[in-house]
Amino acid sequence: MLSSASLMVAGAAAEDAVRRARRMPNLRVGLHLVVIEGPSILPTTAIPDLVDPTGHFGSDQLRRGFSYFFRPTIRRQLAAEIEAQFAAFAATSLPLDHADAHKHMHLHPTVGRLMIDIGRAHGLPALRIPAEPPATLSACGHPPGAGAYALATWSRLLRAPAHRAGLRTHDHAFGFAWSGHFTSARLHRLIPALPDGLSDIYFRPATRRDPTLDTLMPTYEHQAELAALLDPTLPALLASSGAIPTTYT
Repeated sequence: MLSSASLMVAGAAAEDAVRRARRMPNLRVGLHLVVIEGPSILPTTAIPDLVDPTGHFGSDQLRRGFSYFFRPTIRRQLAAEIEAQFAAFAATSLPLDHADAHKHMHLHPTVGRLMIDIGRAHGLPALRIPAEPPATLSACGHPPGAGAYALATWSRLLRAPAHRAGLRTHDHAFGFAWSGHFTSARLHRLIPALPDGLSDIYFRPATRRDPTLDTLMPTYEHQAELAALLDPTLPALLASSGAIPTTYT
């Protein structure tokens, strides 16, 4: 059922992920840009204001947001790292299907602009927009909070420049309200309620518990999300609802 995935090019298992992706030609792979809470591609000496001595971006999202926007030195280092991550993806020889960002940091106007400008130079065809339609959440029995409406509005600041740059985007995304808890039961509620257009439904599956996952996402049900993707009734459910599985490209 999984048609696309996003790759952290500096992740500890990146080489293994690339080998697996090469064996699955129908799986489309995009760049999962990391500019927060993860490892960098460039060495610490090249981006000293972005990462700690171990070469990792911190988790201080608010402070980073301000510095990415207001400090020219930071922006130059940020551009260099984004360029390096796109180049690292190109070095895998996998076709670039799309791009998104860890913790949706491409919603930040500086990160989003750099991702679009640098991505286009690397042949980026599509951008993932993290915006979940509140009306569909309501139809699924999940009343949206103020955050869902705010995200839907804020995402227009990314969608508009992406379209001006000629990048494809989806119309709707699902997985935010239930992030880490996208069980089979919730997926069965969502699919019949899908709106017209192209929808991105995302998951965070894993085969087992892992210390790194437990540290970063202690409450997430990764194995339940894997079980949702492996649900044998999904193809029939999609067919009966009129949904056609596809990819960005």
